[in-house]
Amino acid sequence: MRSRFLAALAASMAVATALTLCTSPAAARTAPQDDLLDRLKAVPGLTVVSETQPTGYRFFNLTYTQPVDHRRPGKGTFQQRLTLLHRSADSPVVLFTGGYGLPVNPGPSRTEPTQLLDGNQVSVEHRFFRSSRPSSADWDDLTIWQEATDEHRIVRALKTIYSGRWIQTGASKGGMTSVYHRRFYPGDVDGVVAYVAPNDRVNPLDREYDTFFARVGDAACRTALENVQREALKRRDRMVALLEQDAARNGYTFTRTLGTADRSFELTILDTAWAFWQYLSAADCASVPPATATDAELYAWIDNVTFFGFYTDQGLDYYLPYYYQAGTQLGWASLSFRHLRGLTRYRGLYEPNGLLPAELRSRHDPRPMLDVDHWVRTRSERMLFVYGENDPWSAERFTPSRRDSFLYVAPGSNHGASISRLAEADRAAATDTLRRWAEVSPARRMPEAAELPHDDMLPGRRPR
Repeated sequence: MRSRFLAALAASMAVATALTLCTSPAAARTAPQDDLLDRLKAVPGLTVVSETQPTGYRFFNLTYTQPVDHRRPGKGTFQQRLTLLHRSADSPVVLFTGGYGLPVNPGPSRTEPTQLLDGNQVSVEHRFFRSSRPSSADWDDLTIWQEATDEHRIVRALKTIYSGRWIQTGASKGGMTSVYHRRFYPGDVDGVVAYVAPNDRVNPLDREYDTFFARVGDAACRTALENVQREALKRRDRMVALLEQDAARNGYTFTRTLGTADRSFELTILDTAWAFWQYLSAADCASVPPATATDAELYAWIDNVTFFGFYTDQGLDYYLPYYYQAGTQLGWASLSFRHLRGLTRYRGLYEPNGLLPAELRSRHDPRPMLDVDHWVRTRSERMLFVYGENDPWSAERFTPSRRDSFLYVAPGSNHGASISRLAEADRAAATDTLRRWAEVSPARRMPEAAELPHDDMLPGRRPR
């Protein structure tokens, strides 16, 4: 739920091979025109904000008018941002839900499923993130059903233009969001590829996470990480002073969320082992500083892995909708931290209400996750889950049904697990399944197109 949920080290976490953007002004001038723009403009509620034309594609920034509350349409509307990467009207469409906000200035890119299918891609900004937030936000309207219904309306609108099969995808919170959409509107898409999607079905019983940290990597690395956490907390006064100096240099404050630099420091230390395994790998165990490291060396290493600037008012601001969702419906990872007993000060710090502003704190409702979990296990169809062997978030997984649904684990992978990182036989099987769902032949060839950047599908670590 924390900075743990944020992707870092793009090279190690990419869901596909990085590609180079190639937008040709000449191609844009000479690209054959059709009625696509007119058809988009004719969709009720859809606004075309801009268009560019990479070779072989057309890329649109769009907004779509959504009800603030789908159960009470008279409550008002807001503009939800989305983008469209157009390949051809009869190609498959990949619906990408990141679970967070789109970049401020989004450009053309492709998720792994889009590359494997050579298809179109619709990328949706989650309600309440960035500008996709009602002007007078009622946070009760931020639920998994409301967002699923946002996506349902977008799919229904764009199916008037696209005749191919639809596949939904997303990673981490985006993978969860894809699952929720499938739960409420199973007829919208023809399959789901959910990457590293946590499934916190019974929040107080998170034994899977403690089990994970007792087994991940080798014993020497686990001990070294525990020692770093203990050593940092033993040096609390001096380390917090370093954080306060860091905050003064960068303009960080703590008053709206965590309240004090000391609480922010403790939460960052609690996150350190989690962040290590989420972002890094067993190959990085040699970088863990020894107990003899200086205060400055210890602070710098923890900052590089976990980032002290995240648990500040500025670092948390963009992610408040996520923490609100975690506190009300999604759940969060609970850990015992037995190795830190006697060194921590703040009960309830490692949960959403521990860092949300007072006005957003609320009670958790376990029913939505129990419902989704039961549905995925017993009634879901055509769902493909990809997890990372060394990813903490992959410790508590969805269990797909036996109805043309599958679960794969990428060996040694962290939170950037992907189909491309699976063992060879699993990679081939997952790719074949995806293409079968999308009715794409392995021999299918489209006209040459630009090589677009991959879409990492996970948000960056820097504060927004």
